[in-house]
Amino acid sequence: MMVGALAAFFVLFVPMGLAGWHLSRNKVLFFSGALFISLAIAVHLTPYFPSISRLLVPLPSSPPLLSPISCLSSLHDVVWESQDPPSWSWSRSNPALSCGFQKLGRSDASDLLNGSWILVAGDSQARLLALSVLSLILDPAAMDAVRPDLFKRHSDYHISVPENGADLDFIWAPYASNLTETLRRIEMNERYPDVLVMGNGLWHMLHVTIASEYGAALRDVRRWATANGRSRHMFWLGMPTLVTEKLNTEEKRMKMNQTTWEVYEREVSSSGLLRSFGGPFLLLDVGLLSRGCGSQCTVDGMHYDEAVYEAALHIMLNALLIESHQRI
Repeated sequence: MMVGALAAFFVLFVPMGLAGWHLSRNKVLFFSGALFISLAIAVHLTPYFPSISRLLVPLPSSPPLLSPISCLSSLHDVVWESQDPPSWSWSRSNPALSCGFQKLGRSDASDLLNGSWILVAGDSQARLLALSVLSLILDPAAMDAVRPDLFKRHSDYHISVPENGADLDFIWAPYASNLTETLRRIEMNERYPDVLVMGNGLWHMLHVTIASEYGAALRDVRRWATANGRSRHMFWLGMPTLVTEKLNTEEKRMKMNQTTWEVYEREVSSSGLLRSFGGPFLLLDVGLLSRGCGSQCTVDGMHYDEAVYEAALHIMLNALLIESHQRI
């Protein structure tokens, strides 16, 4: 170490001293030269003095994050803090606390989605998630103008957000075959969304009621989504927990019960659609979130308070942060 320090002394100080003698004729140049010399000395000598090196390296201000896989698996560690109005937060215990999950504000969410194409395809649950996205990134006045068009019955919707250059498309796709057709069109046009959210099942449960057929259709969705793979981030919007006694028709109460819901959920798992089963889609578990919020969070037994879809949205945004190695 001493030999290295001595060598550094001769290499630095002799040439710098000669330069300093010439620069001393001009005070401004001399000050600039002296500052440069001091910085150069510090950079070259710091490795030879470990105690100085430790002082110059900032200590971490928070515990290190867990691995991305651990954090992704903990995204749904949500607690409901009140019911009137419904409010939620992430658990304050590990691993959720160590992962640093956070609710993003309008500015941070706009930055994260800057220039992105967000495609949401599915049934009314997917439309409610699209509403939650726009409610976060648009100001209230713009949102008031958007809401009537977004909720035109059984219709598609498109909006460009000039503030951050993002595009959002909602595709009405109540059956799994509609999702497959959406993926085919994406492949045909060779324009791939940055964020793809898909999900349905309630219509099939009510109008077809053959769970195995639903599962077979989901396997087609999986094949096309895997082939499509150029969409960077894919999410599956799970079905909400059904409150049978609140459903508004006798047909719904008969067909859309807890037993049928569980059978359809098993078809989702066995289809291999979800990432946890080897598929391309990360689950946004609306079933879990709606169950946590409780039956008082739904009027009609299937569409829940906006807090449920807000929670699903922030889970998605935090997943995007994790997968893109960012922190707000």
